[in-house]
Amino acid sequence: MRWTDIAVNLLSSQLAGEIGPTLSRAKAAGVHQVVALASDLAEATALQAIQEDHPELKLTAGVHPHHASEWASDRLERLTRLMQHPAVVAVGECGLDYFRDFSPRQAQREAFEAQLALAAELNRPLVLHCREAYDDFVPMVAQYRDRLPGAVLHCFTGTAAELEAALELDLHIGITGWICDERRGTELRTLVPRIPDHRLLLETDSPYLLPRDLKPKPKHRRNEPAVLPHIARTVAQLRSQTEQHLSAVTEANVKQLFQL
Repeated sequence: MRWTDIAVNLLSSQLAGEIGPTLSRAKAAGVHQVVALASDLAEATALQAIQEDHPELKLTAGVHPHHASEWASDRLERLTRLMQHPAVVAVGECGLDYFRDFSPRQAQREAFEAQLALAAELNRPLVLHCREAYDDFVPMVAQYRDRLPGAVLHCFTGTAAELEAALELDLHIGITGWICDERRGTELRTLVPRIPDHRLLLETDSPYLLPRDLKPKPKHRRNEPAVLPHIARTVAQLRSQTEQHLSAVTEANVKQLFQL
């Protein structure tokens, strides 16, 4: 079976010095493809330099809501240039985060709308982030949805109503190791069977969200793409599907969404 991890924070402090070994362990585990997320334009630029040594990597380019206060008129031009790199498969990670509020909400909305418009102009998909901001997020995405080739709501941990809203927008849904947490993941475990096959994607969001039920726990306590088959096994069980079926449908979804 083959798997794609659609969301890895490869330049996080926990992974930055371990990129080669991390990708090697992923390949050995059956994770043949990794999408490395950019949280700002400096990170997108750094990822493109790293990709020269790791051609199997796919990348995003965008500005996370935590960095929205850094958005300025020149950022759009810079992001447009970064999107031309052949390994870049999506705009993002972008969206709204009213839980942390690391950037003012108005700045978040402005940066998000600029990236939605750019994706529509370039006919590129998006990797989306939304946390406690659905009242603003849903209408903003809806305004552009018919001009976008696709988008994934990355690291979904929301409610039934939020899942319904995302599916009504025809978004893909990214499921992480949150589903392996018997405490925090209880609601998500009831919701994952509701996601249609053609809308489901898998991710680790590593180095974060190490599955709570992983045994033995790694000594370093960080999540990484090699753990994705463990997450997939849990998802398959909850959906009453075989892992082979889950691999086939999620790989097809990766190709369709990211235009590979």
